[in-house]
Parts: sequence; C-alpha cells; structure tokens
Amino acid sequence: MTSEQPQPGPHNAITDVPGVLVGQVERTDAPYLTGTTVIHVPDTAVAGVDVRGGAPGTRETDLLDPVNSNAGVNAIVLTGGSAYGLDAATGVMAALEERGQGVRVGAGEKDVVPIVPTAVIFDLGRGGGFQARPTADWGRQALEAATDGPVAQGNYGAGAGAYVGGLKGGVGSASVRLADGTTVGALVIVNAAGSAVDPQGRLSAERYGFPGEFPVLRTPTDPPPDLPGRMPGMNTVIAVVATDASLDKAATKRMAMIAHDGLARAIDPIHTLVDGDSIFALSTGKATPRLAVTDPTTLLQLETIFAAGARTLTRAIAHAVLSAQTVETPTARTLSYRDAYPSAFPTT
Repeated sequence: MTSEQPQPGPHNAITDVPGVLVGQVERTDAPYLTGTTVIHVPDTAVAGVDVRGGAPGTRETDLLDPVNSNAGVNAIVLTGGSAYGLDAATGVMAALEERGQGVRVGAGEKDVVPIVPTAVIFDLGRGGGFQARPTADWGRQALEAATDGPVAQGNYGAGAGAYVGGLKGGVGSASVRLADGTTVGALVIVNAAGSAVDPQGRLSAERYGFPGEFPVLRTPTDPPPDLPGRMPGMNTVIAVVATDASLDKAATKRMAMIAHDGLARAIDPIHTLVDGDSIFALSTGKATPRLAVTDPTTLLQLETIFAAGARTLTRAIAHAVLSAQTVETPTARTLSYRDAYPSAFPTT
C-alpha cells in the first residue's frame, strides 16, 4: 500500500482500466434517436451481473451466475432499441468470430463462440420512428470503433435517446486509481424513470466528484421546468463497472451488486417496476489466486474495490447528465440539465 490518495485515471473513463476498450455508434437524424455502446475486452474478463429493475431487457446474463461454468466474456453490449436492440449483439458476435475471439469449440482458428452479454434501454420512437432502432450492423460498427482512449459522453452511443426524469440523459464514464494502484472504472447509460435532480434543482451526484471534476454548481434559482409526461416503461439504467484487480466470479458478481448503491445515490426513485436497471462487472486482472469473497484475508481489499465501483458509477452518472445536450425531434423537445437549470452554472 502507498500513501497516495485516490484520483481519476488519465481519461477519467472506464478505458483507464487496462484491457477495456469502448466503441460507440449513434444516429440522431430523424426518425432516429438511438445508439449502441460496446465494451470490448480482447483478452476476456471475468464477469458478473446484477439485475434489479422490474422490466429488464437482457441477453446471456445466466452464463454469468457464479454457479455456472462460463469463465469470462469477450464484450458487453449496452444498446437502445428495447428488446429489438438485443440484435446488436449478433453483429458483435460475428465480428469477434472473424477475429477468432470466443470460447473455443473446435480445432479451426475461428471455431469459437463469442460471449457477449447485452442489456437494453427503451428509447423506441423518440426520434419519430418506432422502427428506427439499432441493428446487428450497429453492434459491428461499435466494436470496430472500440479504443482505449477517451469516451464520448452525453448524446452518444446508447445514450443518444436516453432520458432521465423528463430531462435528457445519456452516456457517462469515470474512473479512479486507488492508493494500491488498482484501477476501477464505470460506464453508464442514464435512462431512468426517476430524477437525477434533487428537490432544490441540484444534481444529486455532484457532491461525489473529486475536487475540480465537475463545474462549480450552485442551487438554481430557475423555476422547475414544465417537463412533459413520459409513458410508463420507457426507462432503464444500464452500466458496466470494471477493475484490473483479479477477482473470481463470485467477487465480480458482488461488485455488480454493490454498484447499485451508486445508482441510488444519483437517481430517485431507482429500481422501479418500469425500469430494467442492470449492472455488469468486469475483472481484467489475470493474477492467481484470484481475490475471493470466501477468503478473509482479502475482504478489506475487496470492500475497497466494491465501494470504489459504486462511487465511480455515481460520478459517471453526473458526467452523463452534465454532458447531455437538449434534443429536438419532430414530436418533442427534451431539455438538458444545463438548459433546464441555467442558473446552476455561474457565468463568471
């Protein structure tokens, strides 16, 4: 251990975790307002998932249960399009097959089955066309665009059509480097029925930021905006938390579970019957033996990583909301937090 204080990684994004790449594709021209975000782990990662919303849309999550034999994943897909958007994973799988990445099932170089768990948000029709949604080709394009560089935030990828409490939501990311050198990162698609804004108009997640991470905000004096009503079911927050610590499958599952605390700090209410809130966790570390929840000598280290994952996810939500931009479609205008509460941002 060192005396260094935790601080964000170079990109302040999930791509600061070694072995994690992010690619995104979106369309915002009418009738589209949707997109796809792919988290690619070329060397695979141990993975877990925890689903707490009452209306989830997911694929390949049962494989991640610690009692099942799957050893790792090749990518995670977060996408718009509701259940139709699950097809984006097909494009990711096809591209990974061409690269020979996946569970080997034969002697041939490409005799593999890529493991690509997926979760969706509901954004159907937000750009004006119910059928304007991601396809398998979107998944392929997002994978091909994946890098370990900065992550575009706000109206990008699966965040293009995201809303939160009647305001514009989006994609956000953040990271932290712990005192022992471990890196933890998070990426989130903020599309919740609940609000990211407290009753005074302040962003609920802002107080969890590092010094200087977010703009200097103040309690807004603007009256609350007259937000349009949303039909029930058009929601869901989906996210990935990741670390380069070497966790076993049960510990990775636990990391996903604790990360939901990060949602509860930033959005109220959360985990409703009309949300499908789902969080994946990834461990890219390869050291053995892996950190295990049944080993009492590793509990303090694990709890530090788990807590960091939840806090980093909260910060990622703040980045998503602050980066979001107002959108106008043929059927509606959805305000960003910046445009709804301009007085929260001092001009001098």
